[in-house]
Amino acid sequence: MSEWDLRKLRILRTLRERGTVTATAAALHMTPSAVSQQLTNLAAQLGVDLLEAHGRRVRLTDAARLVLAHTEPVFEQLERADAALAAYAHGDAGEVRVGAFPTAVPALVVPAVRALRYTHPRVTVRVRETEAAEAYRLLAAGDVDLALSLAAEVPGAADPRFTHVPLLADPLDVALPPDHPLASAPGLTLTDLAAEPWIHGGSGPWSDITRRACEAAGFTPRQGHSASGWTAILAMVEAGMGVALVPRMAADPRTAVILRELTTNRPVRHVVAAVRRGASSARAITHTLDALKAAARRVTRA
Repeated sequence: MSEWDLRKLRILRTLRERGTVTATAAALHMTPSAVSQQLTNLAAQLGVDLLEAHGRRVRLTDAARLVLAHTEPVFEQLERADAALAAYAHGDAGEVRVGAFPTAVPALVVPAVRALRYTHPRVTVRVRETEAAEAYRLLAAGDVDLALSLAAEVPGAADPRFTHVPLLADPLDVALPPDHPLASAPGLTLTDLAAEPWIHGGSGPWSDITRRACEAAGFTPRQGHSASGWTAILAMVEAGMGVALVPRMAADPRTAVILRELTTNRPVRHVVAAVRRGASSARAITHTLDALKAAARRVTRA
């Protein structure tokens, strides 16, 4: 019978996620040579080749993918065991490390933390702001226990590592300068703004969301300025430098920007929470998810 070493299997799993030995070593706080040595030892223990050369890099063999497919249920069961032991030892008490993209922190995470102080004061939440895609990498690496991200960044419905919980559909409004001629026009559509300069990031999920929404309306947006932070985007819109699609969660009442709800083809971004499969049975994580769902319902009703 082959000898299964969970620590080495975690290294192999991380290599699948990170893509390179160097990135795997950084994620696991190891040296690249140590990663390579551990994987060489694992291959010898299992009696199969796990890696093959691919240019200057290595990639997983079919045997390695087969090994990981059969060990995912083991990792899930270990998460359940950790959750059960935590519940036995600490009851409702526990720390939950949450990784969340920037607009989710004030809109969802902070209200959830405030609520937990009253409903479950023994649950401690530690927040780490991160980009939507990075949240999954942190979750897979064990650096956070719960990730808030966008459905567009979900690794895939068939990914066996995570359990996903839909939170809300965050509507996108058009941000216009206060003196824009269409600021009060009835029945505003994206097509009405096809000739405007648009403000969004040069790349990444928000750029993709803006482009997809405009292309669905029949035009390709002309990028006037590039920015990734909502403070900068709203400041440029307020100054008359262009228009932008802004998620409802990112709206800032302190600016003079006019936010218009679209009447047709209204785009939304779907916000989801994710935990490692098996971990959702931990009481502290369950309570945190419940608080996030309640915060999401309040945002939806606003």
